[in-house]
Amino acid sequence: MPPTKQEIYLKELQNFCWDNGFNPEPMRNERLAFFAQLVAEKNESVNLISRKDVESIIENHIFISAYITKFLPEKLTRFLDIGTGGGFPGIPLAIMRPELRGVLADSTGKKIEAVKEFIDKLKLSNAVAENARVESPEFIEKHKGSFDLIVSRAVVPIIILFRYALPLVKDKAFIVAMKGGNLDEEFQKAELKYKSFIKKSTVYELAYKPSNLRNKKGKKLVVIELQK
Repeated sequence: MPPTKQEIYLKELQNFCWDNGFNPEPMRNERLAFFAQLVAEKNESVNLISRKDVESIIENHIFISAYITKFLPEKLTRFLDIGTGGGFPGIPLAIMRPELRGVLADSTGKKIEAVKEFIDKLKLSNAVAENARVESPEFIEKHKGSFDLIVSRAVVPIIILFRYALPLVKDKAFIVAMKGGNLDEEFQKAELKYKSFIKKSTVYELAYKPSNLRNKKGKKLVVIELQK
C-alpha cells in the first residue's frame, strides 16, 4: 500500500529536523504533517500559498515556521500572528509551543475561514483566528496591552510592525519577523523612529541542511526585544 500524503510529509519533515539537530516531540511532527496536508488540499480552492510552492510546503512553510521556535525566548504567554495567511507561522508555533496562547489575524475572510477550519481539525485549543486588521480601533480595544510576542512572515516593513505592535503589547515584549533580502535600510528606518523602545535586536541567518547551506536563499529571522 503506497504511503499517504501525510506520511510522505511526515518523512520529509523528520529528515529536515534530523539534518538540523532539531528534535520536536513525535506527536508535534505528526500534527505539523497533518497541517501540511490540510493546507495543500485547501489550496486547491483557496489561494493560501503559491501553487508552485505546494511541492515545497514542508521546507518553505512547515519546517521553517517550526524551526524558528528555537530562537524564541522561553518565558512567553500570548502571541499575535499578523497577516497569518494560511496559518504561518502561527499554527506551527501553537503546535510547537502549546503553553502559548495565540491570535492569528488576517484581513482576508477566505483565508481566516480556512485557518479556523485547520485549528478545528488539528484540535488546537491554544489558538484562535480573527478576521481583522490589527491596526483597527476595534482590534486594539479588544487586545490592547495583552501580547508579549508579535510574529509575522507577511511582507510588512519592520517600521509598520512596530506601529501595529506598540498598542497591543505588554510593557516587555518581542517582535519576531521572518524576512528575506537586505534588511539594513528597513531596520535603520525602524530604529530611527522607535529607538527608545528597542532594548535589543538580533538578526539570525536561517541556514539549514541540506538545501539552504550558508543561507543561499537569504532567509532571516529578526528578533527585537521591546521595552515600553
